[in-house]
Amino acid sequence: MRVQKISLLAVAVAAGLSLTACGSSDNNSGGGDSSSPSSAASDTSGTQGSGGSTGSTGSTGSTGSGATGSTGQNGGQSSSAHGPTGSGRASGAGCTTAHLSFSTSGGMGEGELIVNMKNTGSADCTLHGFPGVDLKSKDGTVSASRSKLTAPTVTLQPGAETRFTLHYPPNNSGGSGETFTQLVVTPPNETHSTTLNAGINVPVTDGSGPGITVDPVGTGK
Repeated sequence: MRVQKISLLAVAVAAGLSLTACGSSDNNSGGGDSSSPSSAASDTSGTQGSGGSTGSTGSTGSTGSGATGSTGQNGGQSSSAHGPTGSGRASGAGCTTAHLSFSTSGGMGEGELIVNMKNTGSADCTLHGFPGVDLKSKDGTVSASRSKLTAPTVTLQPGAETRFTLHYPPNNSGGSGETFTQLVVTPPNETHSTTLNAGINVPVTDGSGPGITVDPVGTGK
């Protein structure tokens, strides 16, 4: 019986030692908990790292957005800059003053002045109607009246030329008359004018004689 009690006591002690060892293991686990602040610091570091990464991403996004805006503006300018390269007109559109060059020459008869217009653009353009012509002298300005001719439609290819005729009464009166030194010409359906030098001398009358008239563009020789 005594031997059996000793054996039982030994078993109980062994069991106690076993429990103590388990407790020690739990305490070590608790030591793991003591490392929890380190784990939290790591999380904080991770958060900062994530935040830094986020900030970096935001910066990249901002740079990308700026670059896109800049590219869009440049594209707009490029597109805007492309208009003048193509003369800014569709083929066959109305001729503009900016894309015409002007010159004068003598007409077929006395009292005639030819005004020539050349297409300096890079596309075809059309003219239809009467030009506006104002004659300027030191005493004032006179506007030419329209003749009764029918206006044709004239299409000018790049480099091509057309004309119209200005009719005025020549000064055969023997007097000094009135001399117009400038012509202000406005092409049909345009609002911009060009000024040409001239030397047109007409008699001074009471208005009962022939006046100054202009033919439509594209008529005459």
